[in-house]
Amino acid sequence: MELRQLGKSDLKVTPVVFGAWAIGGWFWGGTDDAEAVTAIRAAVDEGINTIDTAPMYGFGHSEEVVGKALKGIRDKVIVATKCGLRWNRTDGDFHFVAQDEQNRSHQIYKVLKPDSIIEECDLSLKRLNVDVIDLYQCHWPDTTTPIADTMGALMKLKEQGKIRAVGVSNFTPAMMRECLNAAPLASDQPKYSLLAREIEADVLPFCRENNIGVIVYSPLAQGLLTGKVTMDRQFAPGDLRVNTPWFQPQNRQRVLDALGRIRPIADAHRATLGQVAINWVINTPGVTSAIVGARNAAQVRENVHAAEFRLSEEEQSFIRSTFESLGKPV
Repeated sequence: MELRQLGKSDLKVTPVVFGAWAIGGWFWGGTDDAEAVTAIRAAVDEGINTIDTAPMYGFGHSEEVVGKALKGIRDKVIVATKCGLRWNRTDGDFHFVAQDEQNRSHQIYKVLKPDSIIEECDLSLKRLNVDVIDLYQCHWPDTTTPIADTMGALMKLKEQGKIRAVGVSNFTPAMMRECLNAAPLASDQPKYSLLAREIEADVLPFCRENNIGVIVYSPLAQGLLTGKVTMDRQFAPGDLRVNTPWFQPQNRQRVLDALGRIRPIADAHRATLGQVAINWVINTPGVTSAIVGARNAAQVRENVHAAEFRLSEEEQSFIRSTFESLGKPV
């Protein structure tokens, strides 16, 4: 698989990144750790060199699983994790209430205070069982903490050799501009898919102008763009998708109809609908990589094929117009 430069950093990442949110179990109806480890190692064997995780994914569990999978292959992997979502601190912006797999409620706060970042980094290093984190990202902005203070803490970690590069996630261009006044940014991680194209208006142009890499999340819209989430699909208790607008029956059918219209393109490339959706994203100007989750080796192999063909400009345009015609979920 090709490698792409991540902004101005010295990191080179694959266009498909292994997303480790689902293997944390949280919000996705549970997971099988042994199968998850096999999936990560299969991803590396298939040429994916970047794994994205976060403490918030399973309250540390995703990082622990990634750490197990990295044994013996650490030198082949770029490890990306995050800081800034805390379930055991309340001195930041309240974000939401989450329930763990034992149905215990936790108030989640966005906290990017220097002492919190340094504490989180040390905990992540331990859970991942690594000496350095390659890409350390602020998960969500914290308006209670000056950005200069946040960036100062991150640069301290970089000087100490605990992290190699700094990134952000879900930051606006104005926030990123303020970050750049204090430290270099390797990347931004926003949501982007055929059903969520808002970043085209501001984030993508800003990142292109400032040579900031863009690693997008949810390119399959939590699986909806695979075409496998049919009208009779039921979700397990605690699954995030239960209350997501596009997954509601009236909207789900509209998406399935749109996928039907682009199926001939998938067939022409001997690809699945999901692979076409990913390919569309990773070949959008300004996008460096797309994070794609997988729970098992079979899903990994399917994700890898998404980077093994190239949509024509006409196909890219037709796919865009097909999904633009959907408008917003009702």
